[in-house]
Amino acid sequence: MQTKKKPRIIGAVLTTALLCTTGVACSGGDSDAKSDGSSASPAKALTAAFKKTTDAKSAKVDMTMRMPFANGGGDMDMSGVVGWEPSVMDVTLTGSSLGDEPGTPDKSRTVQRDGVMYMDMGSTAASGMEGKRWLKMDTKAVAEYAEETKDPTPRTMLDISLENTNQDPAQQLALLLESPDLKHVGTQKIDGAEAEHYKGKLTVAEMLKTNDALADLDKEERDEFLKSMKKAGVKGYDIEAWVNGDDLPVRMDVKTQVERGVIDISTKYSDYGTEVKAEVPKASETLDLLETIKKLDKEDPA
Repeated sequence: MQTKKKPRIIGAVLTTALLCTTGVACSGGDSDAKSDGSSASPAKALTAAFKKTTDAKSAKVDMTMRMPFANGGGDMDMSGVVGWEPSVMDVTLTGSSLGDEPGTPDKSRTVQRDGVMYMDMGSTAASGMEGKRWLKMDTKAVAEYAEETKDPTPRTMLDISLENTNQDPAQQLALLLESPDLKHVGTQKIDGAEAEHYKGKLTVAEMLKTNDALADLDKEERDEFLKSMKKAGVKGYDIEAWVNGDDLPVRMDVKTQVERGVIDISTKYSDYGTEVKAEVPKASETLDLLETIKKLDKEDPA
């Protein structure tokens, strides 16, 4: 196995991690009136949506990601079911981010459970994966190994993903609620049904200040976090949400501004509360990405 393939193997899977490990104060705004004529501030309306979404715990999703500056293209579509509390998913991915090596499938089923992601790379790719068609990635373990070895290849994409690019719409609503310029834009139709449209912006510093997942960091750790985000080129986030009459988001757009451009993720949600089975493949059918990286590092320590 040639070491030059390591960045390509990691790149395809970590782009998936960006999507999946995924996407997350009140000002006057354009309007504070809901379409039914009742008065509700953007903060009050989104707080109600946050509570309803948190309780729902799961939904069907249809997502598109556009990252035009990525090497080889960075487009990806995702559809399936996702759950939060606990985090789980069973989705199908298509797009250029899956990679362009011979044998790479046009689409891939991806399952995530207990912090571990499994990607079905197809029967053709299995011939170059020790006969195993499923690629396994423990995101936390890969990040820890990257830290130990000072290997920047996986670290950059994992830094970008963080907590606010996951697919928990409740967390994304919580982020939007912390935007200092939160606005109600108006009423729009999403898939034929009326929904209230809200938008706001958030800098990295503001996200660090308000993100509960980072609340336990001390000053040194926060400074290091900001340093790593700056190194990754992350500048801030534009977040939009469309909330239906049941106080549930039916669409959320998150644009992450980085040094090289914008990562644009748009997700539609439906069928809240749907079951997410997410049955993982057998160990005998999976190739562990981290173990593959370690083997490559031993073959070529430089």
